[in-house]
Amino acid sequence: MLGKMKNSGLVRNTWWTLLGQGARIGIQAIYFVIIARCLGNAGYGAFIGVVSLVAILAPFSGLGTGFLLIKNVARDSGVFRHYWGNALVVTMLSGCLFTVLVLSISHFILPASIPVALTLTIALSDLLFARVLDICSQSFQAFQQMARYTQLQVLLSVSRLFAAFSLVIFSNTPSPVYWGWLYLLSTVVSAVVAVIYVCIKLGLPKWKAAGLSSEMIEGFYFSISFSAQSIYNSIDKTLLARLSTLEAAGIYAAAFRIVEVSFTPVLSLVYASFAKFFQQGATGIRGSLHFAKRLLPAAGGYGLLVGLGIYFTAPILPFVLGDDYQTAVEAIRWLALIPFLKSVNVFAANSLTGAGYQGLRSAIQVGVALLSILLNILLIPVYSWKGAAIASLASETLLAVGLWGAAWYLYKKPTRLLAAQEVKVES
Repeated sequence: MLGKMKNSGLVRNTWWTLLGQGARIGIQAIYFVIIARCLGNAGYGAFIGVVSLVAILAPFSGLGTGFLLIKNVARDSGVFRHYWGNALVVTMLSGCLFTVLVLSISHFILPASIPVALTLTIALSDLLFARVLDICSQSFQAFQQMARYTQLQVLLSVSRLFAAFSLVIFSNTPSPVYWGWLYLLSTVVSAVVAVIYVCIKLGLPKWKAAGLSSEMIEGFYFSISFSAQSIYNSIDKTLLARLSTLEAAGIYAAAFRIVEVSFTPVLSLVYASFAKFFQQGATGIRGSLHFAKRLLPAAGGYGLLVGLGIYFTAPILPFVLGDDYQTAVEAIRWLALIPFLKSVNVFAANSLTGAGYQGLRSAIQVGVALLSILLNILLIPVYSWKGAAIASLASETLLAVGLWGAAWYLYKKPTRLLAAQEVKVES
């Protein structure tokens, strides 16, 4: 068994991704503490409110072309240059378009106290340049070269760490706007380096419009799916900034950040196995679901253990971030079940995607996203961040039920059809 694990490409790629994610955690922890302390809970709440709004539209930047790249290159590596070229062009055009859209709607969604300059810098960073970096990472992910994929992800974290140090060194009175410009600069540098790296290792991109339109519907499904995922992961922070206070948004965002970091090992397995879901799913839902069932026990067990861990270690947080974040201890404990719920639902989601049921996955996620928005609107004005926590727990639970229910139904569908045909023949 140990020999098989040693020679397993999935295990090797998971370890590479986990090492990279571990490095990112360490780096992100440093600049997270720096930014949270420098900006205070109100300033950090303003920053995270904009980031969360942009995160909802970010999956539409590129219109799912990065996931089409992974799907097609995982099955035929010869098509890489065309899919990479298409992904870059579509991402740059759509990124500019959605930046304009964010600036147009931010006035109606975000508090008036948040400067337009902060919205502009974060939108350009996360809708344009960060998406280009994602396309470059997905290029290596398609070839299951997770070591290089990891290098690009760590590159962005390192760039933002230098940006955080610059905020401390060169600004006497750190502000969210100043941090926004440094945040943008770090993303631009990372994206440029990433494009050059992919050109050297995998080849130059080629634009090929023919055939692109026929796949855009599936690509749009990917965008809808990940946008819906961003909604039930991020809309609570934006609505907290709007319907409650920036202080409440900052406290809840800090707590949620710790929970997200705890999910990193499972996320590493998800990234490392994503291309394989398309390979296993080429034979249908049975292939992708059998693959998911091999990964689920370890991921679910980890989710339970880490949830207990963050619940009991929560009191440490104020010593790290400062007295402004005392309330975040209770917030973390409310959210401690989230890692387990995410560990359960993510492999059902990828089973549907790998088997060609991205549209069904997207429909379920959109339904959960709409419910999440409704719950947050109803609960936040009354319960502040506790209302956001309740909405998150309810959304993740419903998502797990919906995704696994759909996967199980499709898994049993051939059996039911065969039984019906046998009854028809006998009659």
